[in-house]
Amino acid sequence: MSEPLAEAFEEQRGRLVAMAHRMLGSRADAEDAVQEAWLRLARQDGGAIDNLGGWLTTVVGRVCIDVLRSRKVHPEAAYDELVVLEDDDPAPEDDVVLAESVGLALLVVLDALRPAERLAFVLHDMFAVSFAEIGEILGKSADAAKMLASRARRKVRDRRRPAAEPGGRAVVDAFLAAARRGDFEELLRLLDPEVTWRSGTTRGMVVKQGAAEVAARAQRGARAAAITVAALINGEPGVVAWGPTGRLLGVVSYTLVDGRIVEIHSVSDPDRLAAMGLPTRLG
Repeated sequence: MSEPLAEAFEEQRGRLVAMAHRMLGSRADAEDAVQEAWLRLARQDGGAIDNLGGWLTTVVGRVCIDVLRSRKVHPEAAYDELVVLEDDDPAPEDDVVLAESVGLALLVVLDALRPAERLAFVLHDMFAVSFAEIGEILGKSADAAKMLASRARRKVRDRRRPAAEPGGRAVVDAFLAAARRGDFEELLRLLDPEVTWRSGTTRGMVVKQGAAEVAARAQRGARAAAITVAALINGEPGVVAWGPTGRLLGVVSYTLVDGRIVEIHSVSDPDRLAAMGLPTRLG
């Protein structure tokens, strides 16, 4: 590959990674998708590519759609890291910080979309890619791509989480206290019967559902954690936990509706925790 073409690719890398990250929900998967585009570019005659940005967008888009379709068959892929803000910090006023936190929270919503819908929505609404280009990636017409994006937009509006519920911190604190005491009945009272716990680990995404199973897991987690610090995570009340030896165990956020916990999302993968900038060990 010629040096000018390599330099041109590097100029595009940041945009491509950001685009793939929003489509795949994982920074590591996004980097892999962009690396695949790089390898394919290396096999091309650079002089025959009129619009390098468009060509790379098409390649990365097709790689991402393959990954998304594969996940429907093997749904163990994990979400990416959460945004963590200390509870006593002011709310993020900076537009960039706010947009990033909203974007990462949206990944959970985007995961409910079909692969083609997700790609059309992300490319058009977040990165202003034309419907003609999106249609080329999907092997569909521009009008079909527009319909996919419109359908995805409606689903996103319907599924976006409401703002954090007032009094949510008190409920979470009561839940954590009950877990430490081993008060199973109190845990069940604070959990929605259909509560879901999504856990991003080194093995991928582990999902548990139902109040009894989630309560039992909360008790096990409380026994493992020696120190917990309250945090605001993607706008939701949460905690950062360290073990008895001072090792960082994980980050957990809680979503509440009508005074009950309806979803718990935890991250314990060491690489993702390191990417958050949290101290991996206390003392």
